[in-house]
Amino acid sequence: MPAGPCEPAAPEGRERGSGPLEETRRILALDSLDAAPLLLGAVFSATDSEGTVSVRITEVEAYRGGRDPGSHAYRGRTARNTSMFRAGGIIYVYFTYGMHHCVNVVTGPEGVSRAVLLRGGEVVEGLELARSRRSAARTDRDLARGPARLCAALGLTRLDDGAALGSPGSRVSLAVAGPGNAPASGAIRTGPRTGVAGPGGDGQAFPWRFWIEGDPTVSPYKAAAPRRAGRGGAVPGGS
Repeated sequence: MPAGPCEPAAPEGRERGSGPLEETRRILALDSLDAAPLLLGAVFSATDSEGTVSVRITEVEAYRGGRDPGSHAYRGRTARNTSMFRAGGIIYVYFTYGMHHCVNVVTGPEGVSRAVLLRGGEVVEGLELARSRRSAARTDRDLARGPARLCAALGLTRLDDGAALGSPGSRVSLAVAGPGNAPASGAIRTGPRTGVAGPGGDGQAFPWRFWIEGDPTVSPYKAAAPRRAGRGGAVPGGS
């Protein structure tokens, strides 16, 4: 799998004097392709009656709506993907394969359907609760290693679709990594998205997966399955 270093806009693009909340809002207003690498090292938290689980994000994928044949929004708005068309700062949660939920952070302005799939991370708070939700995990490394595992560890379902990050009364929040905590640009890698076929059939046209090099919670890469003969269109993507 080809991979190369990614040069994100931060911290060079960070405004002077901006605090963590302002920086999070700034990133969530960006296009998903620009926001995705800047979300590495961010902490996503979900709270319910059982407690709080927080995950440090180590792997993401960007999706870009109508410009992106791997996106759920490629053919327009539906009842399932309507959250993707809202302004950045909410989450899009979908159900797949009849058994798994996955969570995306919506970015950009209203109407453009941009989202960043959270593919992998490290549980940094609520370890016991995450273990109870992911009893099949052999090690703590595997608690949120993969998008369905991450969503299960956080306890998110379709009922959380459209929830606003960090708003009063919301149970989900996101805090981007501040100076000194963000991964170095040289540690961020980029390559084809997992299991998503582009026009060339192998996803190479969309190297929009970003991860922290060497982090044990990054999920294994899997190429897209070949399309069946006579069937057009791209293999459905992560968001």
